[in-house]
Amino acid sequence: MLRRLIFALSRSRTGARIAMHAPGVRRFSRRFVAGTSRADAIEAVRRLNAAGFEATVSFLGEAVTSPAEVDGAVAEFSAFAAAVKAEGLRSHLSIKLTELGLDFDRDLARRSLNVVLARAEEAGTFVRIDMEDSHHTQATLDLFREARATHRNAGAVIQSSLRRSDADVEALAAEGAPVRLVKGAYREPPDVAYASKIDVDAAFVRLADAYLARMAEGGWLAVATHDARMVRAAVRSVEAHGVPRDRVEFQMLYGIRGDLQRQLRDAGYRVRVYVPYGSHWYPYLMRRLAEHPANLWFFVRNAFRRG
Repeated sequence: MLRRLIFALSRSRTGARIAMHAPGVRRFSRRFVAGTSRADAIEAVRRLNAAGFEATVSFLGEAVTSPAEVDGAVAEFSAFAAAVKAEGLRSHLSIKLTELGLDFDRDLARRSLNVVLARAEEAGTFVRIDMEDSHHTQATLDLFREARATHRNAGAVIQSSLRRSDADVEALAAEGAPVRLVKGAYREPPDVAYASKIDVDAAFVRLADAYLARMAEGGWLAVATHDARMVRAAVRSVEAHGVPRDRVEFQMLYGIRGDLQRQLRDAGYRVRVYVPYGSHWYPYLMRRLAEHPANLWFFVRNAFRRG
C-alpha cells in the first residue's frame, strides 16, 4: 500500500511542485542525484573515478512531449559525451527512449538515438538504453536492436520482475548483446510482472545465471543490484561458468550501498555507479523512495520545511 502511495506521488504535479521548491527536499534529493547541471555530474564522475569506480550518467528528463525537448536532450547527451573525451572521464551514458520522443514519435526517437550513439562513438564511450515500464518494453528492445545493427556501443536493460524476461535474456545472450540486469522499479499488473519479492529475486538469480551460461562473443553482463544476496549469487555464477571478469560488472545507484560498492571494487570486480543529474529529479527520487519506503516520512517532513 505504501509503495502504491509513493508511485501515485511520483505522478502528482502538485507533489512535484511542492518538492522542487522545498529546500529540505532538494537537499535530500542530493543523496541520490548528483545535481542539476552537467558540471555537477562531471564533478561526481571525477570523484568516483578517483576512488576506483566507473560511472554511467543519466540526464533526467523522461516522458518529454515535444520535439524541442528531444532536441534539448540530444544536445545534452552529446555535450556530456564530448566532456567524457575532453576530460578523460571513465563514464558511459544511460538514456531513456521516452526522453527521445518514443511516446509521441517513434521515428524521432529512432533518429535521435542514432545521433546520441554516433556522438558517443566519437567520444569512445558506450550508451545504455534504460528500460522503462512494461508498455515500453518491446518498443525499447526493437529500437535497441535496430540501432545496434550500425552502432555496437549500445546495451539493453532487462527487468527480472517481468514475466517475459526469461525469453528476452535468452535471445539477447545469444546475440552477444550487452545486458544490464535489474529488478525493476515500476508498478506493473500481475499478469505482466511477479507480485512477490521472492519471485522477483528468484528470477534475478535465474536470469543472471542464464545469461552468463549462454552469452555469445561480445556479450557482457552488468549486475545492477544493492542486494548482497543477489551479488553473491551472481559471483557464484561467474565462477561456475568461468566467465572472465572483464565480461561482468556490478552496477549500483549513486548514494546507495557505498559499503558494498567498495567491497566489490576491493575484490577486483569492476563497479559502475549510476549518476543521475538534471532539474527533473522528482520522478526519479520517488522511485528511489518506493524501493525504500522507510525514507518517505523524511521526505514528507522536509517537503514543508522552509530552511
